[in-house]
Amino acid sequence: MQNYGTKAKVGDTEINIYTEGSGDVTLVFMAGSGVGCPGLEYKPLYRRLSYNYKIAVIEKAGYGLSGDASTERTVENLVEESRAALKALDILPPYVLVPHSYSGFEAIWWANTYPNEVKAVLGLDMGFPNMMKAQAAQIPYEKKKAMVEKSRALMKKIAKRGLLDKLLRNRTVNASNLLNGNELTDEEKKTYEEVYYRNIASEAVFEESILAEENAAKAESTGYLKCPACFAVSNMRSPVKSLTWQQAAKDYAAKCNGEVHLFDEGHMMYAFIPDKLASMFSDFLEKTL
Repeated sequence: MQNYGTKAKVGDTEINIYTEGSGDVTLVFMAGSGVGCPGLEYKPLYRRLSYNYKIAVIEKAGYGLSGDASTERTVENLVEESRAALKALDILPPYVLVPHSYSGFEAIWWANTYPNEVKAVLGLDMGFPNMMKAQAAQIPYEKKKAMVEKSRALMKKIAKRGLLDKLLRNRTVNASNLLNGNELTDEEKKTYEEVYYRNIASEAVFEESILAEENAAKAESTGYLKCPACFAVSNMRSPVKSLTWQQAAKDYAAKCNGEVHLFDEGHMMYAFIPDKLASMFSDFLEKTL
């Protein structure tokens, strides 16, 4: 397996951070829930942005090449560990946060709690508190817990690399099509796959899922984003009938004066339309920073 990034000792674990590019501002990529190999997952997008900016891809505990989680997966702990790892590796503010999916809650909490550190947020189909609130209202906690347990059992079966893994391959390890395309080298594809299966049943991911409602509420308690924000939003199907995924983003953007761009693409659009996203985010940063 090919190693990438640099590990920082944070508490009782290690956090791996991959960096490339240079610049006065660092774009901090933050992983969505269950993204097994963040350091390679977001490469299609970050390699197009690293010509003008420094890139740092944080692999949370239980993700990528990082160690197992040693603290509860609260939004506070997630953010404090990310901040500590960046600073330990001398990757200092100002930051532009680039959260994907679940890490949207972390980005909101981070940007509003430490406004001097965060210049802007580039939402990569990030999760919003209003969406989670709508979901919590329709899906009782016990049902949510049962769904997480069902997912845990499925992931453990897939990790055995048998027939089920082969049948679900394009919905699991190759959901972003990175193993078929040319964004990763052959060596990176091998590493991506190995790291994915290493983390597929990560306890950290399941705990994050259980704490999603609580973490979203904590993010919401800090208020709406106060820094400049640009949101790329997919056509992902909402888990609830009362609020579509894109409407949740539009509602949130209206409250924080953020730019919102809707795409007829899936949740992993960074792997499918990286040129469009890189151009959009670059334009936003040029006029904002």
